[in-house]
Amino acid sequence: MISIDPKKNSERENYKLLVGSIIPRPIAFVTTLSEQGVVNGAPFSYFNIVSSKPPMISLAIQRPNGHLKDTARHIHYREQFVVHIVDEDNVAQVNETAASLPVIESEIARAQLTLIDSQQIEVPGIQEAKIRMECRLVQTVPLMNGEEQTGDLFIGEIVQFHIDEAIYHEGRIDPRKLNAVSRLAGSDYAKIGEIFSLERPK
Repeated sequence: MISIDPKKNSERENYKLLVGSIIPRPIAFVTTLSEQGVVNGAPFSYFNIVSSKPPMISLAIQRPNGHLKDTARHIHYREQFVVHIVDEDNVAQVNETAASLPVIESEIARAQLTLIDSQQIEVPGIQEAKIRMECRLVQTVPLMNGEEQTGDLFIGEIVQFHIDEAIYHEGRIDPRKLNAVSRLAGSDYAKIGEIFSLERPK
């Protein structure tokens, strides 16, 4: 067993250990709206469930060299965003949105995704996702390294679910029909794979 003190590692070395260990990670494709009204889209795998009452999700966005990414800046400004679940049918298009573009250019157009209006918030979503969740910002937690802020942890409440009828049955999502993909390390992704069940002990 190898023991490593993260304080003796560089940020990049710790990053590699984290993304190689904490797998698979769900991917949130997040749309936001800039102050100028441009729709931004970007994928994030520092993402998960926080609560079901009310339904809330978390999204951590790093600040490279102390600078806000467009998605984080837009969430701070508008306090709204849409989270989409990435699946086998849209992962290639979502990957296109990871390119660094000027803030006045939309990744949605680059990836040839189709915008669709939201019901509860101003920020639109994309039609190509089987699941999308309209979110309002509840809380932002600064992520600190001593005196330096290195990221933001956003907690969003889901105010509207949109689910493809083909994957929905009696209040449940069919994981095989959703075909969600997850993030590994480097350029690697994973499909759902074999599904097995274990009963919880009473």
